[in-house]
Amino acid sequence: MSFLTVTGIRTQVNGEWVLKGIDFSQEKHQQIAIVGASGSGKSTLLKIVAGLMQTDEGEVRFEDKRVKGPLERLLPGEPGIAYLSQHYELRLNYRVEEVLEYANKMTEEEAAELYRICRIDHLMKRKTDQLSGGEKQRVAMARLLIGNPRLFLLDEPFSNLDYSHKQMLKTVIKDIGEKLDLTCLLVSHDPQDTLSWADEILVIKDGEIVQKGTPIDVYNHPVDEYTAGLFGPYNLVEAKVLELTGEKKVFVRPENLYFGYKAGIKGLVEEVNYMGSAYEIRVKLPGGTVLVRAVDVTPLPKKGNTVYIAIKPDSIWHL
Repeated sequence: MSFLTVTGIRTQVNGEWVLKGIDFSQEKHQQIAIVGASGSGKSTLLKIVAGLMQTDEGEVRFEDKRVKGPLERLLPGEPGIAYLSQHYELRLNYRVEEVLEYANKMTEEEAAELYRICRIDHLMKRKTDQLSGGEKQRVAMARLLIGNPRLFLLDEPFSNLDYSHKQMLKTVIKDIGEKLDLTCLLVSHDPQDTLSWADEILVIKDGEIVQKGTPIDVYNHPVDEYTAGLFGPYNLVEAKVLELTGEKKVFVRPENLYFGYKAGIKGLVEEVNYMGSAYEIRVKLPGGTVLVRAVDVTPLPKKGNTVYIAIKPDSIWHL
C-alpha cells in the first residue's frame, strides 16, 4: 500500500482540460517535487491532492482512503494533509504566539522544537503585519505543522523570496522532513530549487507528466528539450558539432564541457560572462556554437581567443 496514490486525474478549468491523466504514487518519507512551466497544471494538481479542489475524473488515495473533494465535505481539506498556499493567509494584527496557540495540537516541548526548526522562535511577540515575507511564510508553515499532519503540501514555497530567505527556507523544509518525520510534496516553477532536496522529481507539461526520476537522472538525461530547459543552460547540437557519430542530437550540460590544452575541438571564443561562481563562455565550433561553464580555468579565455573543447566522459545524452 502506497502512502499516497494518484490515479487517472483529469480536470477541467473554464472548459479546458488542465490535467489530462495524472498518475503517480508516493511512499512515506519520500520527498517528491512537481516541476514545470507556469500554467502546466502543478498547483491545480496539488489542490486536488489536498482535497481543496474537485477532480472531474480519477481519484486520490491517502493512507488507502479516498481523498474527498470540497463538494463532498462541509469543510474542504483532507485530515492528515496540510496545504501551504503561496499567500500565507495569516490573520493580521495578531502576535505570532496568538496565531500559533489557536492551532496548537502539540505539547509545549514539541511546539518549541517546531518553532526552532522553522526559525521563528525569536518572532513570537512580533505582530504578523511586522514580519517580512520570508518570516510570514515560516510562521504560516509552523501554523500548519503544529496540527501534526502526516503529509505536507507546499505550493511554490520559494516564490517572491530573496536569496537569503530562500536558502533559509530550503534548510527549514529539509529539517522538517528529517526531524519531524514528515512526508512532503512540493510544487515549484523553478526546478533548480528542488534538485538538492527531492528524492524524486515529476516533470509536468500541459497537464501531463512527461518524466519521472531522481534529480540526477532528470537533470542529466531529460526526455525532451522542455525538460532540459527547466533545469538551466544546456547544449543541444548535431552530433557532428562535437565530432561524434550518429544522427540524433547530442545533449550536454555546459559544465560537462571543458577547455583542453591544444587537444579537442578547435573553436573561437565569442562571448565571456562572469556568473559569480563560474564563467559562461560561448564558443563557435566548425559545425555550431556551444556554451561552456568554467569554474576554474587559467588563463581565462577572452573574446577572440582560439580554444580547444573537450567533453567529460559519460556526460553525453542523445535526444
